[in-house]
Amino acid sequence: MIAVVVTIGLAFVGYVVTYLNGVRLSQRQEHLARVNRQLSELYGPLFALTEANSRIFAAYVERHARPGGTSPFDHEIPPTAEELTEWRLWVTTVFLPNIQAMRDLVIKHADLLSEPDMPPLLLHLCAHVSGYEITAARWAQGDHDQHLSVVSFPSGELTAYARQGFTTLKKEQARLLGQQQGS
Repeated sequence: MIAVVVTIGLAFVGYVVTYLNGVRLSQRQEHLARVNRQLSELYGPLFALTEANSRIFAAYVERHARPGGTSPFDHEIPPTAEELTEWRLWVTTVFLPNIQAMRDLVIKHADLLSEPDMPPLLLHLCAHVSGYEITAARWAQGDHDQHLSVVSFPSGELTAYARQGFTTLKKEQARLLGQQQGS
């Protein structure tokens, strides 16, 4: 009789251990799936767009810099008509589509944010894009009085945020994959 009780007890303990291990593995799989989605649908594309935008803006400034290497907008002498025409071309062709894509990622994939609340930095990005959209709409109507968004672009902060989010998630992904291989 004792042998039967011990056998049943061991079987029950084995079942509980197997069940708990299955739950742990399932939770790890779900966590890895979320990290993969965060990387592929939000932080990866956001990182790529912010890096590309930073590099293309640097190329613009280098190509169209005033003496001293400053932007036509960071100078005491206002931009010339030619500089403004070139700026509008770059904004409508390159910068605005890039920042709209960033904003769309944030809006469409807000559920993938690492933070529990929407970071103010991302709200600032959304406001900047809206400000440029109205400026570009005025340009399309022939009104060239304004040349910048009413809200500044959070370039450095946004680039750092995207890089940090991407790097942190890549480390988490590697950790989870390493645990799986070691399981």
